[in-house]
Amino acid sequence: SSNEHKLNFKKSKEACLSYIQDALLQKQWKRAAEFLTCYVESLEKDYSREHIGPSEMIWRIGTEILWHHSQSSMKEFNCFMEQMKTLGVKRYLKVCLEHVFHLLCDGQIDEAYQNLSLAESWRFGEQTAIQDKEMKLVQAYRGLLDYYSWSKQKNILLEQGEDGFSDLAVEQEMHGYFRKAAVNLKEIIKIPGVWDIFVKCYVDLLEFYGDHNEARQVLNEYAYNSKFPANPNAHVYLYQFLKRQREPKKSLISALKILHDIVPSHELMIDFNTMLQKSKKRKKRRLGLEVIFAALDYAGWKENAKAWSCLARQVKQIVISEKHLDWIKQEWNSRKDWWPAFHFSRYLAKRNWQEDKSLSYEKALVAGILLGKGCKYFKYVSHQGCKAQLKRFRMLKKFVNRHNLVYLKISG
Repeated sequence: SSNEHKLNFKKSKEACLSYIQDALLQKQWKRAAEFLTCYVESLEKDYSREHIGPSEMIWRIGTEILWHHSQSSMKEFNCFMEQMKTLGVKRYLKVCLEHVFHLLCDGQIDEAYQNLSLAESWRFGEQTAIQDKEMKLVQAYRGLLDYYSWSKQKNILLEQGEDGFSDLAVEQEMHGYFRKAAVNLKEIIKIPGVWDIFVKCYVDLLEFYGDHNEARQVLNEYAYNSKFPANPNAHVYLYQFLKRQREPKKSLISALKILHDIVPSHELMIDFNTMLQKSKKRKKRRLGLEVIFAALDYAGWKENAKAWSCLARQVKQIVISEKHLDWIKQEWNSRKDWWPAFHFSRYLAKRNWQEDKSLSYEKALVAGILLGKGCKYFKYVSHQGCKAQLKRFRMLKKFVNRHNLVYLKISG
């Protein structure tokens, strides 16, 4: 019966998709291709009876298979993408964008640009207005490739030196790319979203031509406009720009403070801590200690010698001055239950000593202050350092022994 046929078709379709999914997860591209072929053939036979829209599924799955299949070529991939563009106007621009992405990955810059130009000229009644955002994205990527061409011309002229800028034809061509790139890049970054690469390129264009006020406005908008999603990179780009412009440290600290609140493990926390430590304000030096402690809470920082050096330096200054021991105590109270195993085990002491003696020195100093002279990490490293007759380790041992009362005050 008709109902039975529809039910069997639905079951076989779902089973086939399940096999395809399993093959994709196991990266069995040939097997996945065979099942996809069966899936497409079955749809051709029963499409009129089953009102479904499988074209997007075929596009997504087929793209993944062709991109990874060992026997597929870029020619076949291009042919497949062209076919997918004709399957539905609602997805036309999305398919175009993905096609361009794969062309760029394959190094076919000119072909990608040509595809973007064709997509930009596409019109299909009301669908053009509905897909306005996709069209803006198409234009933005074209602007990105115009920026790429501008950058190439700029580098050629800079390599030629002052004489290079006497070549007016090349210079005019470069300015032409600048104008096209700037128009499209400026448009996309007005829309709330994450546009990191587009913002970076647009700011680079503005800075090269000396429009620093516009660049500052773009970066401030990208970082602080509440309509945009929270984005750590926005604050990184603003900080880097301010640093290039030699802005006052107050502005730099303000940018990094927000970055710290969002991503306390960011690599720029070293810069942040260094600036805070040089401040004459007690509140900022206190924040600096908080920043470096917070960074070292993350596994990626466990063997960061610079970070441990920053912490060791500040802890040492506090211990010598005997002021603000409460700062250390406050930070240590929330960590004393897990930092010893996380950072200061005997196993880590042995490994750090073998791999990086400077790192082990800084960590041993911190461990000795926080956990006292009986700490396993401190005992092992100081013993090895003295055994190797390294003067700085003998001094380290004396320093920790002399200030062992600090450990008692910190531990409460």
